[in-house]
Amino acid sequence: MKASIFFLFLSQAVAKDLQYTPAPPDNPLRGLVPYVGNGVEGAFPHSMEFQYFALSELMTGWGSYDWMPLESKLEEVRKRGKQLVFRVYCEYPGKSDGFPAFLKAEGVRVTAWHADGLNLTPDYGNPVVRKAMSRFITAMGAKYDGDPRVAFITAGMLGRWGEWHDDPRNDHWAPEVTQVEVMDAFATAFRKTQVLLRYPSAGRGGAVAANVDRAFGYHDDSFGWATLDAGNEDKRWHFMALMNAAGAGEKWKLVPIGGEIRPELWETEFTGKPTKSGQDFAACVEQTHASWLLDSGMFSKSALADERRVARALRETGRMGYELYISSATLDKGQLTLVVENRGVAPFYDAWPVEAEAGGKHLDQKWQVTGILPGMPVRWTAEVANNSGMIRIRIPNPMAGGKPLRFANRETEGEWLVLDAGQL
Repeated sequence: MKASIFFLFLSQAVAKDLQYTPAPPDNPLRGLVPYVGNGVEGAFPHSMEFQYFALSELMTGWGSYDWMPLESKLEEVRKRGKQLVFRVYCEYPGKSDGFPAFLKAEGVRVTAWHADGLNLTPDYGNPVVRKAMSRFITAMGAKYDGDPRVAFITAGMLGRWGEWHDDPRNDHWAPEVTQVEVMDAFATAFRKTQVLLRYPSAGRGGAVAANVDRAFGYHDDSFGWATLDAGNEDKRWHFMALMNAAGAGEKWKLVPIGGEIRPELWETEFTGKPTKSGQDFAACVEQTHASWLLDSGMFSKSALADERRVARALRETGRMGYELYISSATLDKGQLTLVVENRGVAPFYDAWPVEAEAGGKHLDQKWQVTGILPGMPVRWTAEVANNSGMIRIRIPNPMAGGKPLRFANRETEGEWLVLDAGQL
């Protein structure tokens, strides 16, 4: 009996612990995001850039679309190895060209009023406007759904900045029927590319139509300023208060959360001297499970010249989104087992394929990079023909020239995780 137990103990493979190191801060589909052209090479590390587009630029008539403004930005960003986040708007304070002229010519009423500059708000309830927006979204999806150059789309279309409100003139805001039609159009047109809405809502008579049961993510455009639930009636519009009220607190497990660091914070965020009106950045990231944030502060010359601020920003944004770490590896009787942890605050949402090889030959595996939640390690297993040679694993970006997803492991060589089978 003792001999049998001793033999069993010797025959069991022991998992080899692998070494953790922070993943690159410019891993794809996470981190800080500058406006197109602001993130020059050598700036704060990033993998995405952001751009607004006016509906009037892209839709010039019924069935007539000019994709060149969008296409040119996609190509500009792609050539820098980045992916694009974008939003299409109909009205933008201080700009007069958001709404298509051909719709005005058909008699659509546009109301001029002032707040943050001149606003030109179309009649969102007009059936002509509703039809135009649905047809545009359908056409955009037919052309760009699944395009690897597109990182995320924020739904836009309605309200000032495409931000789904016309505060303080709520009498100009889009009726529920229009909101539902816009969401229906996005849900049908975009099956692959992630679309994010501004406000979570369970309906219940609020200004924003119910969306909590739809497969959309959300973006908090007052991040760090009005993010945390303050627990009082005056602040019920704060992002986490809305998330909690809508019952959307767990949606981050399935769909992404993004947003924008509030412009009032751009000069002080990550300086160690936050503004009194700001909220704790780390707490905001932890509670929202944010993957990416539009920002201009860390892409300014003054911020980049401050080494301590850059170091602090790298540290504090390092928790955003996912961080995949293969913590151990075992090779026992031809079966490879990897334990994969997520040390970020959110999963990776896109079904990028995992590539692997052993001894220079393709390794058959069914590993999924999506759905690995923080604090819930998964096991990847595969059959390996022999116990010698190098095992190499990578997750390439589907966009040619795009940044690959790199593991938080010291055992990396470029974009590959490399393990010596003979040492497992």
